[in-house]
Amino acid sequence: MDAFPSPDTAPLISWLFFLLLHSEPAGGRSDGYCGRILRAQTQGTRRDGHHEFRLRMEGDPESYKPGNTYRVVLLATSPAYFRGFTLIALKEGREGTTDDDYTGHFQIIDEEDTQYMTNCPPAVTESTPRRRTRIQVLWTAPPSGSGCVILKASIVQKRIIYFQDEGSLTLRLCEKERVFGEATEAPPDQCCACGTAKYRLTFFGNWSEKVHPKDYPRRANHWSALIGGSHSRGYVLWEYGGYASEGVRQVAELGSPIKMEEEIRQKGDEVLTVIKTKAQWPAWQPLNLRAAPSAEFSVDRTRHLMSFLTMLGPSPDWNVGLSGEDLCTKECGWVQRLETELIPWDAGTDSGVTYESPNKPTLPQEKIRPLTSLDHPQSPFYDPEGGAITPVARVLVERIARKGEQCNVVPDTVDDIVADIGQEEKEEDDTPETCIYSGWSPWSACSSATCEKGRRMRQRMLKAQLDLSVPCPHTQDFQPCMGPGCSMEEPSTCMMSEWISWSACSVSCGMGMRSRERYVKQYPEDGSLCQLHTEETEKCVVNEECSPSSCVVTEWTEWDPCSVTCGVGIRRRERMVKMPPIDGSMCKTEVAEVEKCMMPECHTIPCMLSPWSDWSECSVTCGRGLRTRQRMLKSDPAECTEELEQSEKCMLPECPVDCMVSDWSEWSECNKSCGKGHTIRTRMVKLEPQFGGSACPEMIQRKKCKIRKCRTKTKSSLCCPTCVPTGCRMQPWSSWTDCTKPCGGGIQERFMMVKKRAKGSSSTGSCKDRKEIRACNVHLC
Repeated sequence: MDAFPSPDTAPLISWLFFLLLHSEPAGGRSDGYCGRILRAQTQGTRRDGHHEFRLRMEGDPESYKPGNTYRVVLLATSPAYFRGFTLIALKEGREGTTDDDYTGHFQIIDEEDTQYMTNCPPAVTESTPRRRTRIQVLWTAPPSGSGCVILKASIVQKRIIYFQDEGSLTLRLCEKERVFGEATEAPPDQCCACGTAKYRLTFFGNWSEKVHPKDYPRRANHWSALIGGSHSRGYVLWEYGGYASEGVRQVAELGSPIKMEEEIRQKGDEVLTVIKTKAQWPAWQPLNLRAAPSAEFSVDRTRHLMSFLTMLGPSPDWNVGLSGEDLCTKECGWVQRLETELIPWDAGTDSGVTYESPNKPTLPQEKIRPLTSLDHPQSPFYDPEGGAITPVARVLVERIARKGEQCNVVPDTVDDIVADIGQEEKEEDDTPETCIYSGWSPWSACSSATCEKGRRMRQRMLKAQLDLSVPCPHTQDFQPCMGPGCSMEEPSTCMMSEWISWSACSVSCGMGMRSRERYVKQYPEDGSLCQLHTEETEKCVVNEECSPSSCVVTEWTEWDPCSVTCGVGIRRRERMVKMPPIDGSMCKTEVAEVEKCMMPECHTIPCMLSPWSDWSECSVTCGRGLRTRQRMLKSDPAECTEELEQSEKCMLPECPVDCMVSDWSEWSECNKSCGKGHTIRTRMVKLEPQFGGSACPEMIQRKKCKIRKCRTKTKSSLCCPTCVPTGCRMQPWSSWTDCTKPCGGGIQERFMMVKKRAKGSSSTGSCKDRKEIRACNVHLC
């Protein structure tokens, strides 16, 4: 027993299976290590509540497609967890006692979490026993004809093993029914098809704010230039579980295809065609406003795989694409049509978790892996339920022509054999991405004025060469021609294919254009060129009674010059509204488009400057002011546009604010009707003192007043406010009136009215109504 691994070093689940795996069953039967695992699983402890664990295949497919790779996830519902597990895939009805009972193959994503089980390579188990709530692996489906598959998982939590023959820890998948002409499972390593085939790849990006609203980058969203190629099995552009090359890294992080194209072309005969499309700014627009980008490529018996990638930007290092897609069928023919939805994958070179995360290189570099909905809570694709990520793009690969003798076992349903694919491929635009040209000029007149064959020419201008190390050819193009009145079609015995179906109309409402193509099946015996048309266009009308809210716009203008003379800038183009909606609403069709542009690399600025001086003192002694600094120019001023002076705001302690008061009011009436009294005047505080400013002055002033002497008949009857002349009857004093101001000094008044005057009395003249005033609310406001 000492030869076996100890519980301290072996994975936990292996130790729990230890006694079962290393002891013979009754009867002495020996069915191998993997068979013992199955027996251990079925003998594990069970109890109710096992639905807290779940085995899931991303997207929850009901069937598998032979040769396709799927993500398999083992989950524990909170607060449950597991320490160990085993995962196997069996042919339905098999017991796992022989190697042939296992089907498909697993691929490790994270070596810190998972590993292949020792002595039973078809099974996957934990790398180290620890608490975990989720693991994931990739599983590649078996070839066609393998029948249904059972994926089983067992869970170890402490010393309890959970296992089910049916339910949440078991998946049953059967092979997807095949549609004739579609790509199926990966054929044998050696392709048996004959001749060559030509395909058109069309990329449909549906990454938009409507479909993926979380943190969607509204301003800079785009797809980078698509780059790829048709190649042999000896070359791998990228693959899950592999490491990104420098070319893949530059596409994934920078959106630049230049290094990737260089790597592809360096493979020589391993590559047949380089696949390229332009970048798309913004990432999504309706197809009636912008056609989906497409590219054509060819395959043959040795170079029958197709791979490509394109970055969704902005992002840390996220891409979509296909890797090693085989277009050769096991019936020795060529796939007619392939349509696949794409989810993003991580290149393993940057550790950002959101679209606009700052650069954070992953050191050491990690393996390429698909993104999942459980990667990080801040991820725009995060789903706490672990659901499938909604695809961000779709790719359509259609066969458009075949050349040479074909040897497919099953007859092909499409007649697309042409005389020479190479003749057609001359029309492909192999312009390097770093060369920016103008449009082609009109064709010149024919060099022959007779019916002898001549040539005509057209030209285009090189606007910019973004990479001086990459040449920019093809500024001239030539075509055979004859003089006026001569027809190159008369001696033609060209055999043409049938016209393919009309393309979709270029508009979704109103009048637009559509096109269709055909191909040359056989050229004239005399070796002359075939001048029959291979493309037709015609007008088309969609929904003649268009919505009243639709509008008609002009064609796009030419792109404006780039906003910079070197480095990366932007350029813009516009179109005009020809006819607004008839219902008077606003036209919702985009009339402006902006995209990035790249000019030659910026060189060092040819001006020499001194260091900046220290900042000057602030222009004020208190409050807000400005300060400046300068630097000197040491070279020719004509070649330097750098600023020589800078200014910025500065803040000192607040300035003292003195008290501000209003003007004095008018003097009030004297408070006595006779004898000595006083009168007052007031003023108000308009601004309280702040930050140590001067205090407020007095708010009320008094001065003496004397109207006349009070008349008295006796020494004891001195004039006073309360003295009442003889024979004069007065009412009591009224209450004081409300103060004229709530603060800052106001006035109150009270009155004594004459009640009755004595007739014939000598004091009648002094029997008058009386009034008194006084100051009030003299406190500061």
